[in-house]
Amino acid sequence: MNIGQDQERIKLIVVDDDPDFLYLIQKTLKKYPEFDVIGSCDNADSAVSMVCRKLPDIVLMDLDLGNSFSDGIRASREIRIMTDAKVLILTAIDSPDVILKACQEAFASGYIFKGQQPLLAATILELSRGYTAQEYVIAQSALACLSEAELAVFHNLMGKDVQLQSSRKTIQNQTTSILKKLGLENKKDLLHVFQIFRVNP
Repeated sequence: MNIGQDQERIKLIVVDDDPDFLYLIQKTLKKYPEFDVIGSCDNADSAVSMVCRKLPDIVLMDLDLGNSFSDGIRASREIRIMTDAKVLILTAIDSPDVILKACQEAFASGYIFKGQQPLLAATILELSRGYTAQEYVIAQSALACLSEAELAVFHNLMGKDVQLQSSRKTIQNQTTSILKKLGLENKKDLLHVFQIFRVNP
């Protein structure tokens, strides 16, 4: 993303099924000339469709859409795989372990509690300027499911100079295992979602 250069406005889409909070968050964001709220919706399917159509820079995603986390996680994953948008999770659940796990599954770029609205603008600006510490922590923790050998293959795929001792067939099998563990279909999606680790993105 080239946000922040040449005074570009940061394009945002907000996804939340609480109409009162949706109104409040949009009202808050419109106070900042740096932000351009280009859309909002209240469900996962509409969110994915809207993001693919309007191509925002950042999506503010309510984690608890509907009756569970699953819709928010699914929508976030699809958005991260299909577009270049970053996803900032919004949540009222005050449980760091639960939120971190959800962010890992969602391939989220960060999270903020709904009660932290005074920090929202600064968090969005930080995300727009590059990779944040929180973003690295989430991405790194998502890789915890990989074995040491798989992690070496992963970093090799990302362009790092890693000396692999395994045969080509073993490396292919390890790559397949990496994709399966991370729930991705192919290497293209892997490189896209985890471009934070790429040497020459």
